[in-house]
Amino acid sequence: MTSSRASIGFGEFVTLTALLMAIQAMAIDAMLPALPAISQEMLGPGDNRVQWVITAYVLGMGTGQLIWGSLSDRFGRRPVLICGLTVYGIAALACALTRNFEMLLVARLVNGLAAACAVVVRSVIRDMYAGRSMARVMSLTFIVFMIVPIVAPTLGQGILLIWPWRAIFILFAVFSTVCMVWALLRLPETLPVERRQSLSPRHLVAAAGIALGNRISLGYTLGVAVSFGSVIAYVAMAPQIFGTVFGHLSWLPGMFALCALAMSVASYLNSRLVERLGMRCISHSALLASIGVALLHWLVVLEGYEQLWTFVMFQALAMGCFGLMVSNFGAMAMEPVGAVAGAGASLQGFVTTCGAALIGAAIGKTFDNTTLPFTVGVMCCAGACLVFVLAAEKGRLFQPHAASLLIPHSEV
Repeated sequence: MTSSRASIGFGEFVTLTALLMAIQAMAIDAMLPALPAISQEMLGPGDNRVQWVITAYVLGMGTGQLIWGSLSDRFGRRPVLICGLTVYGIAALACALTRNFEMLLVARLVNGLAAACAVVVRSVIRDMYAGRSMARVMSLTFIVFMIVPIVAPTLGQGILLIWPWRAIFILFAVFSTVCMVWALLRLPETLPVERRQSLSPRHLVAAAGIALGNRISLGYTLGVAVSFGSVIAYVAMAPQIFGTVFGHLSWLPGMFALCALAMSVASYLNSRLVERLGMRCISHSALLASIGVALLHWLVVLEGYEQLWTFVMFQALAMGCFGLMVSNFGAMAMEPVGAVAGAGASLQGFVTTCGAALIGAAIGKTFDNTTLPFTVGVMCCAGACLVFVLAAEKGRLFQPHAASLLIPHSEV
């Protein structure tokens, strides 16, 4: 056991890293109940442009990942993370104070750029773990991380009952400050000085070559991007689907929490089974199941049988499949880039987040007061994910691989 592990307990490490990653989701999920109020005040009722409050943030988050991971390779994980959390809080306060929709989008973009510092957490995990053990840690982290989508919409709606929507951004600032203080006091530095990399173009090009030139890394990165794209589409369109299509906007937090709970349960199962069954066995099975769920949902909508309960049921199943895929896909994508974990995580995060944001925006733009465009988009994302995984695995699924030991990166 390294000194970095000894300085913080496993449970505290998982909880802290999960909350640090959750700053990204918090700024999306707690905003969902406020989108109609923002549209009413700044745009007009039912204006689709309000989705850009989500999309601008996600685009900033994706772009920012190109910056923070590389900086952490040069200056260490802790100082870069603390800096990002500080900017995050300031940008959240700027969102609360602005009176103009365009300026709100600019502040949200900066908020997303700062939230991208959470990519450093993936580098911290990769510094300390590898292989199936890394997948287990990421699954456990994801369980805690998914508490945010369960709680945040209800919390956001509760705030709206007492204060205006701007108070939600103040909540983001407070949450990031708490995470920053905790990390400052307890999170160890996992990148020794002797392993730090330069910021020279040569190093960055070499890191890009490893992250994007490796078949496994690129294939699973693109698989995460298209899968995450369908999740972003669901998040951005949820207020319109629940409010306009089904006429039950007030049900959004509860139904959203139910879908998030399905993802959390799936992540927990993955954490219990991945070291025994392997990442490929679990994630490839979940991928095929997600395609079946998407096809069945599309047929239900096409035949005119869609109701609120069918939508929630199919979305919960889809989120469960996503929970079984995402941690394993992420771990397999990171496995080949351990030597450049910061820059590698940055490039992968940029591709997955920006790609997902653009895919989600494209699906969201097709909203026509029914769930049909959404189901078609999800079906296309699931099919594209299968193509990328097949490319990563040379056309063969469920191939066995050697189990990795619970060892620090320096010993891999």
